Amino acid sequence: MSNNGADLTFGYISCFVAILLFGSNFVPLKKFDTGDGMFLQWVLCAAIWLVALVVNLILHCPKFWPFAMLGGCIWATGNIAVVPIIKTIGLGLGILIWGSFNALTGWASSRFGWFGLDAEEVSNPLLNYIGAGLSVVSAFIFLFIKSEIPNNTCSVDTTPLITEPVINKTQDPCSWVDKLSTVHHRIVGCSLAVISGVLYGSTFVPIIYIKDHSKRNDSIYAGASQYDLDYVFAHFSGIFLTSTVYFLAYCIAMKNSPKLYPEAVLPGFLSGVLWAIATCCWFIANHSLSAVISFPIITAVSSFIHHCYSFFLIQGLQNYLLMILAFCIILTGALCTAFSKI
Repeated sequence: MSNNGADLTFGYISCFVAILLFGSNFVPLKKFDTGDGMFLQWVLCAAIWLVALVVNLILHCPKFWPFAMLGGCIWATGNIAVVPIIKTIGLGLGILIWGSFNALTGWASSRFGWFGLDAEEVSNPLLNYIGAGLSVVSAFIFLFIKSEIPNNTCSVDTTPLITEPVINKTQDPCSWVDKLSTVHHRIVGCSLAVISGVLYGSTFVPIIYIKDHSKRNDSIYAGASQYDLDYVFAHFSGIFLTSTVYFLAYCIAMKNSPKLYPEAVLPGFLSGVLWAIATCCWFIANHSLSAVISFPIITAVSSFIHHCYSFFLIQGLQNYLLMILAFCIILTGALCTAFSKI
């Protein structure tokens, strides 16, 4: 097998691992109260940073580019809005909106060269467009699949990939979002979901920017590494730094009485480790395939894996048929995107 063929194979394997982990990394939190999500996010990000430290040591500490931290800051900022999104418009609609904007932003920024990036070329642009489009279409199908789950206006969820069965109930009073009118719920939730989706989709932009400009002798990034994994430590450091700042601000807002949930520490830490490994695999996939290929595949298929955890809560022939249809569309889109590189 040629080096290019081996590189593509390794890239698709990395996509597969990332999909499995992204689709199930919050399962350890299923039975634990996660409260308002602020403490959990900090625990997750601490675990993420420790994984990055290990990876950095394995790679013999490649050069640290502070600009790569911006991607981590962008991701942590998008993730901080997840709890209000879940409480205002629900998990299903939330995933639909931020997942679609995540996939489109990540794909389009590389495909068309947004934000100062070099536009990525593919062997078959039409297949690539079809694959990206189907990844978004599949998300809309999930909106019509209903699970038998009781509603609770004070229930909260803290992560973009937890399904309704694992939403934890809390004894705390309803937060500010529960005081909004129905119309305002919709407006606030949808607006935050769009913003989060765009931020999620932009998280790799600083790293790709550095790589693109490393080829230019007049750039301050001239000579920077072309291997995406070399930027993991900086990227994850940005995540941990930003989440720490937000958590400190939260402590100040709570008058030094933050809501802590000790029982969620270990499962939260495990979830963070799984998420970090998945993201490392995504970095490798970006290097081997480019973001134009990896974004539509990973975002769409991991979303399907996420919804599969509620499969046994689905009732009715129509819902089962919709799940099968969604799977077929996702598989078709993933194959179109994959073959557009060949």
